[in-house]
Amino acid sequence: MKTLAIVISYNFMSWIDRCLPSLLKGKHPTDILVVDNGSSDETISYIHEHYPSIRLIENKKNLGFGSANNIGMQIALDEGYDGVLLINQDAWLAPDALQQLVEVSMQHPEYGIISPKHLTGDGSKMDPGFASYISTIVNCHFLEQRVQSQACLNYAKSRQNWSEAQLSIINSPFINAALWYLPTTVIRKVGMFAPLFYHYGEDKDYVNRIHYHGYQIGYVPTALGYHDRAERPFSRLLFLRTEYVYHLSEYANINYSFTKAFAMGVLAPVKKAFEAMAKGRWSNFSSFISISFQLLVKTSQVVNSRKEAKCYTFNP
Repeated sequence: MKTLAIVISYNFMSWIDRCLPSLLKGKHPTDILVVDNGSSDETISYIHEHYPSIRLIENKKNLGFGSANNIGMQIALDEGYDGVLLINQDAWLAPDALQQLVEVSMQHPEYGIISPKHLTGDGSKMDPGFASYISTIVNCHFLEQRVQSQACLNYAKSRQNWSEAQLSIINSPFINAALWYLPTTVIRKVGMFAPLFYHYGEDKDYVNRIHYHGYQIGYVPTALGYHDRAERPFSRLLFLRTEYVYHLSEYANINYSFTKAFAMGVLAPVKKAFEAMAKGRWSNFSSFISISFQLLVKTSQVVNSRKEAKCYTFNP
């Protein structure tokens, strides 16, 4: 299986000697493409000097996560690769992880996105974000008492063995794009990242499209990846940015009718605004009204994005 690993870099030096060697020395051979988004540190010169075999594209400005990955994904399609590995610059893989992802993908073509288990950079625990995405599944596996939630009951009906290690792949409703393996057959059907999203929200939107086109998402519990991201304090600015991205992804969600998408994307922040007003939180009132207005202004872009996502056509 011919695989292309795509790394989007921006001031990559803190992780470069963990990320790239993990791909070069992995059990499954892969070509590596670094798409640099205008680094201001020594990333470019360091790659030229220490990793001359790695293909490097030097963007003059920061294109954002999705658009930069699209460059690599287009190369993968044009050059006949069987699959791509999207790997964050602050992530790396265990030696056999990519080999496992590729093998499981070949055994389970119904999966559009396959990921390793995400650990923290020091490997001491699961990455908190990843743990939150799979929390229902983890609880289903490891709680000794009778499972109460319907999601777990449904899962139990399809899996009689509760041991995670004995399952080749485990479903998850969402996994962030820090470590994704995608067959190119999936990209040809689903398309690439939507330009509507600049940085954050691209993976949520892509997951929505994966579901729309009938694919599943899962992780391989025996394949290990490491994500060395710092836990940021949840500031008001981050809260509002998260709210904006969430409602934009809801507005663009092609699993909804446009009426429902408009309600979830544009009208839901208005509801939150009046709920904030009722509690005397006037700053939140104005912020949610602003989010709603920003999304309303993007309506034509959202409509185009939804249309393209439903009927993507690969042009070689």
